[in-house]
Amino acid sequence: MQQQAHRFKCLIALASLSMLLSTPVWAVDPTVKQLRIGFQKSSINFAIAKQQKLLEQEFPNAKVSWNEFPAGPQILEALAVGSIDVGVTGDAPPVYAQAAGKPLYYIAYETAKPLASAILIPKNSNLKQLSELKGKRIALQKGSSAHFLLVQAVRKAGLKWSDIQPIWLTPADARAAFQKGAVDAWAIWDPYYASTQLEDQAKVLATGQNLSPNYTFYLAAPNFVQQSPQAVAGLLKQINQADRWVQQHQSETADLIGKSTGLKPAVSNLFVQRRPRPSAAAPLNAKVIAEQQQLADIFTQQGIIPNSISIKQAVWQAK
Repeated sequence: MQQQAHRFKCLIALASLSMLLSTPVWAVDPTVKQLRIGFQKSSINFAIAKQQKLLEQEFPNAKVSWNEFPAGPQILEALAVGSIDVGVTGDAPPVYAQAAGKPLYYIAYETAKPLASAILIPKNSNLKQLSELKGKRIALQKGSSAHFLLVQAVRKAGLKWSDIQPIWLTPADARAAFQKGAVDAWAIWDPYYASTQLEDQAKVLATGQNLSPNYTFYLAAPNFVQQSPQAVAGLLKQINQADRWVQQHQSETADLIGKSTGLKPAVSNLFVQRRPRPSAAAPLNAKVIAEQQQLADIFTQQGIIPNSISIKQAVWQAK
């Protein structure tokens, strides 16, 4: 009897150990007491995660707050001053921030989406090719993914940056300037791109195709990932849960995005349809790091950032 009892206890212990080992260590991270997210209108995965309260489920002990920003540079400024813990931006904002000595970690990226950004011109514009941008007033958000798109477009056209007149405006102000005819072109991303294309009949002078991969990056404050390193995996788990839902519910996603942003149905539909499928979040690989380093090197060569930086040094490596 004693042998049977001992054997039963051993089996129970082994079963418990097996369950422990098979349960992700990030299932519940008690160290996360607050999670402040910075997002923008283009952040579809975060929009769905917010609507379905996925992060609240992942971090039940945390107070989760959602903070909307007009563009990536403003998100990284908030990250640098400690106002948010995690944010999502395009490719250029973290390069700008890192070059300025602002603390950040790349924790993940989404599939490149070059067709989701463009250089737009008014419907009555006579511009036909990129070389005709010489001397033109072009609206864009400084330090955004549109900044790199325009840099690449100017280079491809055989022009110098000094050949154009960049007009630094937030997306909302740029849209107003574009509608008034105060600028000749506008470098912008979705959903502003889709909205202007459909509602203002804007023409596309060039997309990001063969100019910029237009990656989306998830960035985190160093203090956050150092204090709660296990939280990164849990966060990515729920971002990808949201992305799986998006792939299976395209029309519902467009409807939800429209309601949460005020976009018209046709605009939110085009925005969602133009997004790559899937658009899951994954740790940065060597190819993505190399492409982001190329962006940084071009910005250095063009004098857009004051010094060379190493992207790899800012990539979070899970221990």
